[in-house]
Amino acid sequence: MAPPIENSGAAEAAGGEKLSPSGLPIREIPGRYGVPFISPLRDRLDYYYFQGAEEYFRSRIARHGGATVLRVNMPPGPFISGDSRVVAVLDARSFRVLLDDSSVDKADTLDGTYMPSLALFGGYRPLAFLDAADLRHAEIKRVVMNLATARMHHVAPAFRSAFAAVFDAVDAGLHASGPVEFNKLNMKHMFDFICTALFGGEPPSKAMGDGAETKAVKWLTFQLHPLASKVVKPWPLEDLLLHTFSLPPFLVRRDYANLTAYFAAAAAAVLDDAEKNHPGIPRDELLHNLVFVAIFNAYGGFKIFLPHLVKWLARAGPELHARLADEVRAAVPAGGEITLTAVDRMPLVKSVVWEALRMNPPVEFQYGRARRDIVVESHDAAYEVRKGEMVFGYQPLATRDERVFDRAGEFIPDRFVVGADDGSSRLLEHVVWSNGPEPGTPAEGNKQCPGKDMVVAVGRMMVAELFRRYDTFAADVKELPIEPVVTFTSLTRSSG
Repeated sequence: MAPPIENSGAAEAAGGEKLSPSGLPIREIPGRYGVPFISPLRDRLDYYYFQGAEEYFRSRIARHGGATVLRVNMPPGPFISGDSRVVAVLDARSFRVLLDDSSVDKADTLDGTYMPSLALFGGYRPLAFLDAADLRHAEIKRVVMNLATARMHHVAPAFRSAFAAVFDAVDAGLHASGPVEFNKLNMKHMFDFICTALFGGEPPSKAMGDGAETKAVKWLTFQLHPLASKVVKPWPLEDLLLHTFSLPPFLVRRDYANLTAYFAAAAAAVLDDAEKNHPGIPRDELLHNLVFVAIFNAYGGFKIFLPHLVKWLARAGPELHARLADEVRAAVPAGGEITLTAVDRMPLVKSVVWEALRMNPPVEFQYGRARRDIVVESHDAAYEVRKGEMVFGYQPLATRDERVFDRAGEFIPDRFVVGADDGSSRLLEHVVWSNGPEPGTPAEGNKQCPGKDMVVAVGRMMVAELFRRYDTFAADVKELPIEPVVTFTSLTRSSG
């Protein structure tokens, strides 16, 4: 265990007990890291195979009397991670420290206890790996935020095209051969959507051929394989292949070169403008950042988020479907098009999307190193974290915190409908999927996702387009660690 911190800014109660600035008793952080190499390896097996992520944390919370700030080892461990030790913050209140850029440094912490090779990014450190205090962070994020704002009006038409392609294929497949998997179609058509929405011009499926999305997913795999599980059988072989050594970047070099060449052409206007107006960013560095933003942040996010959204809609059943269909069709008359303005007039649609993001944030983890000695407060106690210690948050436990959300583990479609209860706006402060509170605003000096508004807009359009076109649907859901596999078994066309 780490030794106590002397300079934490804590107060002292009359009885000699140390108190946090808000008056909570300061406790020693429970938990042990165990024996080097052996304990991180054992914990990795628990996390991926013997318990699963959520039970891994819940069992340790129970072991330590309900404490939600703990010392634990986080995968992947040996030999990919140099240091597996983290302070885990596992409730809504303590999780907030990871959203405080003055308290934590997020340089090279995107993937947690390991850092992918910069060879995967053209030798540059992408925006997501830069700390908010880094001057380069402000320069690059300014370009990305301007791009997201300038292209917002292209989101709706690009999404309508992608949605039509996905569900025309689902309709045809159901008619011809039975159940159709949504994930494969989402993976194929969402890549075209992202690139068209952000840059216009020829989509990657035409410019690069049918294997474009496969190249993108392969590149993502080389970055994220240490975090993946249940994709190779038997599990001992998977653990050896995915969690023990980093896959060599040269194996994906040609695919990444093809992707970079596509983006160099597709994003030429963005690059030209930045070269003129932001001369501090080398053109090549910005190009590699745009590849990362488009594929890792946007495409990777939608690849995970949209199956979760459809999963919750499928489980909710016909009653919710009827309510959504009524709301969508009241806002958009027959023959009309779904627009961003239209979905903003759909309170139930908006609530459903926020609730899906609460239940299954696309990125489940947050990491950051304490900038200084800090005091982290949970609901019941406070804990001293030493400068340089890695702080880790498992977001699903924070966003399903029963001390904040009523029936926190349930998907409640109208939880965030304005007026449904007096606390709906307050609750949105605890929807933090974007590395910031939902009412927050991305800025050059913070780490909140620059494409936050676009993600929410796409989720709303997905729900609205689905229930403009269909009255109801049914699907089978197979839960997997990263994204659920959703297979449509029936779709009932709109009767209106």
